[in-house]
Amino acid sequence: MNIKKSIALFGLIIVFISCATNPFTGKKTMAFVSNAQLFPASFAQYNQVKSENKVVTGTKDAEMIKRVGQRIAVAAERWLNANGNQGYLKDYKWEYSLIESEQVNAWCMPGGKIAFYTGILPIAANETGVAAIMGHEVAHALANHGQQRMSAAYLQQGLALAGNVALANDPKSRNIFNQSYGVVSNVGGMLPFSRSHETQADEIGLRLMALAGYNPDEASELWKRMKAKSGGQAPPEFMSTHPSNDTRIANLKQWAPAAKQEAAKFGVTEFRPIN
Repeated sequence: MNIKKSIALFGLIIVFISCATNPFTGKKTMAFVSNAQLFPASFAQYNQVKSENKVVTGTKDAEMIKRVGQRIAVAAERWLNANGNQGYLKDYKWEYSLIESEQVNAWCMPGGKIAFYTGILPIAANETGVAAIMGHEVAHALANHGQQRMSAAYLQQGLALAGNVALANDPKSRNIFNQSYGVVSNVGGMLPFSRSHETQADEIGLRLMALAGYNPDEASELWKRMKAKSGGQAPPEFMSTHPSNDTRIANLKQWAPAAKQEAAKFGVTEFRPIN
């Protein structure tokens, strides 16, 4: 067996044995780094972010972030338990922080550590808007997107190394490979991979916010406000880590009825007032 075939076979074996199952899709996903390794590092990084920024406490907004986060977490556990994933959240350590910053951003680290920046609250506009954002961010953690992105980065680096090893005796071809690999692997691999995660988090998050008692119709309205805030300043979708605002708005409108139907299975047929 030549070296190229050996490297390819080794890569396939590594991918095959290093997989986890996404509970929301039932599909196998890359998991080169276990949650036992990832979560402690995530929690430490979250604590560092808090220590380096002003965490808002004791205000109505801070309490709202915690309240919405807790409702989304409960909704997630209800859904997971009902679908045969009891104990899935046993290592998650939910925490919700409001950080004073003009950044229009929110995130959830692996293991359930969530941050909202005050700069995103005017665009959220209300508690239901916060729930749409919260559902999306929590969905990233539940679907282990951080683990998958890290695994994909390792795979990207490994394939680059394999290419260089395979072409070690052909300097001209190796140089061509190195010049093109970064662009091709990003545009053709990493960026679509990231966009797929964002789309998946949108759909899962819509389901979670509905199950938590928030009207999923408002998610598309949130993204209309996001689009207005951006002023149309965004790269082409194929060059971005995220779907375009128009794509997200259309998707969320399309998925909202299914999210309501899913919530109704759990007895949620009315939603909280939008205020």
